[in-house]
Amino acid sequence: MIDLRSDTVTRPTAGMRRAMAEAEVGDDVYGEDPTVNALEAEVARLVGKEASLFVPSGTMANQIALWCQSERGGEVVVGEGSHSLLFESGAMAALSGAQPVVAGRGGPYTAADVEAVLRPRTDYHPRSCMVVVENTHNWSGGRVFPQSDVLEIAGLARDRGLPLHLDGARLWNAAAATGLEPRTLCAPFDTVSVCLSKGLGAPVGSLLSGPRALVARARRVRKMLGGGMRQAGILAAAGLYALEHHRARIAVDHAVARAFAEQMASSPAVEIDPRRVETNIVVFGIRGRSTDLFLEDARREGVRLGVIGPGRVRAVTHLDVSEGDAAEASGILVRLLGR
Repeated sequence: MIDLRSDTVTRPTAGMRRAMAEAEVGDDVYGEDPTVNALEAEVARLVGKEASLFVPSGTMANQIALWCQSERGGEVVVGEGSHSLLFESGAMAALSGAQPVVAGRGGPYTAADVEAVLRPRTDYHPRSCMVVVENTHNWSGGRVFPQSDVLEIAGLARDRGLPLHLDGARLWNAAAATGLEPRTLCAPFDTVSVCLSKGLGAPVGSLLSGPRALVARARRVRKMLGGGMRQAGILAAAGLYALEHHRARIAVDHAVARAFAEQMASSPAVEIDPRRVETNIVVFGIRGRSTDLFLEDARREGVRLGVIGPGRVRAVTHLDVSEGDAAEASGILVRLLGR
C-alpha cells in the first residue's frame, strides 16, 4: 500500500528506533529528563528563541500559545483554512474563549488583509488580540507563506500591540523550499510551534518556543491540559534523531511531489497546476467522478489518498514514499481516471 494521506503516517526508521531504545530518560514533569531537555534546547537554538517546551501534538502547542497570549472574548486573526480554524476541534473557543476571524483568501494573507479585519477598540466589538500565521499552509496545498508578507504583518502586529504566533508544523518544509534558515523564518514571531511527526518522520511530538517566561507559563498550561509526560526521552530521542538525520532530505519529498503532480496533470480528468506545488503537498480536483468512489477505487488498487474539501483530493509525500512509489501511485490514479 502506498499511503499518501499525510506525512503523519511515517514509521520510525531502524536508526530512530535504536536511538529511542537507548535514550537516557528521567521524569520530565520534574524537568529531569535529559533527552527532553536536549531536544528543547536544540529546537530553541534552531528557531532562535530563548526556550522550548516538548508537547504531544501540534494542536496542543498551538492551543497553549493561544491560551498564553490571547484573551477571552477576543478575536484571533487567522488565514482561510488555517489549522487552528479547521482542524483543532474548536479548541480556540473552548479553551481560550477567543474566536477566529479570517484574513484574506486562499491561506496566506497580507498585512492589508489583517488591517481589514482588525476591530476598533470599543466595549461592544470583539477585540483583536492575536495574529496567527501558518507556514507552510496545509489546506492550500503546502504553500510557503511569503517572508516579505510575514515581515509586514509583524510590523503591523507590533504597532497594534498584538502577539504574533507561527504555526510552523511544517516549518522544516518552508525552510527547505526557501533556503532560509528556520531562525530567519521564525525571527518576526513571538512564539513558534514546530512538529516532529510530519516531514521529519518522528512518531510523535511538537514543540512550542518563545520567551523563557512565556515557556515557563506554557509548562503549567501543558500540565493543565494533560500533556505532562514522564520518561518522555524515549519520544524526544526520535525527534533529536530526526533533526540530525532527516531534516536535510526534506527537499527530496518536494521533488517527488512535483513529479507526482506532473504525472497527474497528464490526465484530462485532473484539475492541477504542477507549478503551484511548492513543498510536499499536492492538492488536485477530479472531473466527472465521485470523490469518495475515486478514493475507494484507489485504495483497492493500493493507493491511499486524503480529502481536503469538496472535490479536492490531497496527496502528501514523505519519508516512506520513494520516487518509484510516487510514480507507481500516479500511474494507477491516471489509469483509474481514464476508465
